[in-house]
Amino acid sequence: MPAVRVEGLNANSSRFTLNGEPIRILGGSMHYFRVPRAYWSDRMVKMKACGLNTVTTYVPWNLHEPERGAFKFHGQAFINEAARVGLWVILRPGPYICAEWDLGGLPSWLLRDKNMKLRTTYPGFTAAVNSYLDKLIPRVVPLQYMKGGPIIAFQVENEYGSYGNDSQYMSFIKEALVSRGIEELLVTSDNRQGLHRGAHRALQVWLCFPEHTHTHIYTRRCLVLQPDRPMMVMEYWSGWFDVWGGLHHVFEADAELLSQGMSINLYMFHGGTNFGFMGGALGNQPYRPMITSYDYDAPLSEAGDYTPKYHRLRTLFRGYQSDNLPMMPKSQQKKPYKAVTVFQHLSLWEALVYLEKPHHSLRPVNMENLPVNNGNGQAYGYTLYETAITSGGTLNSKNNVRDKALVSPINLGERILSLLVENCGRVNFGKDLNNQRKGLVGDIVLNNTPLRNFNIFSLDMKPDFIERLQSTKQWKSVPKMLTYPAFFQGKLWVSGYPADTFIRLSGWSKGVVFINGQNLGRYWSIGPQQTLYLPGPWLKRGVNQVPPTYLFVRSQACVCGIYTQIGTLNSISCVSKLY
Repeated sequence: MPAVRVEGLNANSSRFTLNGEPIRILGGSMHYFRVPRAYWSDRMVKMKACGLNTVTTYVPWNLHEPERGAFKFHGQAFINEAARVGLWVILRPGPYICAEWDLGGLPSWLLRDKNMKLRTTYPGFTAAVNSYLDKLIPRVVPLQYMKGGPIIAFQVENEYGSYGNDSQYMSFIKEALVSRGIEELLVTSDNRQGLHRGAHRALQVWLCFPEHTHTHIYTRRCLVLQPDRPMMVMEYWSGWFDVWGGLHHVFEADAELLSQGMSINLYMFHGGTNFGFMGGALGNQPYRPMITSYDYDAPLSEAGDYTPKYHRLRTLFRGYQSDNLPMMPKSQQKKPYKAVTVFQHLSLWEALVYLEKPHHSLRPVNMENLPVNNGNGQAYGYTLYETAITSGGTLNSKNNVRDKALVSPINLGERILSLLVENCGRVNFGKDLNNQRKGLVGDIVLNNTPLRNFNIFSLDMKPDFIERLQSTKQWKSVPKMLTYPAFFQGKLWVSGYPADTFIRLSGWSKGVVFINGQNLGRYWSIGPQQTLYLPGPWLKRGVNQVPPTYLFVRSQACVCGIYTQIGTLNSISCVSKLY
């Protein structure tokens, strides 16, 4: 990297220049929030060994401001690591990112405002954006190219042409970045349909399209918008995402654009994982939530392994390098551990005492408007609604369940109707972002009469709740006749140095899995995903640091999961592959 920097990335001619010298951007997307921090360097070194010179990443607002005014930042270390490895960075700070991430990266507490208009100049939205950027942007300003850092460009919003019609919005976001000290090249990114609506006269226009598409259609439109400018494909789709109940997507490797002199960014180069409850969803026709894996059929697999696509692309990129490519580092070791023994059980009803007191409400209240989490509502997980009933009959949801409900009648001196509602992930793309409130969003009707007087429990499955649950002495041996929904615990023994593995839950139906306090994500037997990725750094060698109930000898992890649908209770296997 140059010692003296006189000019950043420039797009004022037919070729990009950096510090006055021609440059072709060969980029790859990797999201720091989908990859364990211990593996950032490994993935970046493999990226550089493939012949790439740039890493791109989004910045998810909902991860960094989970509650209004409560900020958590750690992405600067990712940018610094890229500089150490020798990669340039293109930063995509949003505020909306799409990315198959819950609500496109927007925090769910925005939806507490019943009049909220996301991605517009609605005052409630712009005030929240300004507050967030006041904290985010000063952290990345020193990391810009002209200040000695690796960031060569910033993307303004994301694919706005496919969503909005607020003519002032893109100018607002641009000014929000510039006024806070962003000086590097500013760009937009849109697909073919959104190019004209999302373009901004003061910004470089970059494209999004798949490898297998006829490129001339896209490039012609872009040349009309910005003649005599360099061409860049910001999202050259190397694969595709998967949804529950769908097929696993596989794309062929192809980078024909390079022969046309274009710069590209492979989306994704390494996909990673939607750990926890962070996966998004496609829209309501029909609603389809994302799976936990974000493997994306990318050149590097979910676990960071080389694929045939990686090797083909490396051979291709080698032809565009003046120097020899770096050596390929070894892949991380994988181990198929012995099966997890499930030995303890706790029904949901027994676990309620470890939650905060329920909220009493005449009518159902959606997740986001519950008076929990310091007035920010519930963002993720499950919500339990209970109400007394006097008779059985026909229950009608009136399409007010978001997204799935497990209905249980319980006799506790009186007849209680219980609805455990699961938020399966908010839509991340399209026109329906403003309608992503979860839980019960309206009345539930029994025999044509709306139900009233609810006790509402928030089960957002945060670490403090899991810790309280693990420390209780109320756990029971797994009975022959199980009750659902329920929590289960098991032991995973690790001998030697911990290595990556995959959790296979054969015979289990639906739920989430926690190991050592880490939420590995959702599991659902309908596929296509058959296993959950468990990174080696999240396992422990020797005695694990877990509550007193789990003071075990030697190495192991604590497995704790909630399962909401009945399945045959089998052991949980640890295998060495995803599908």
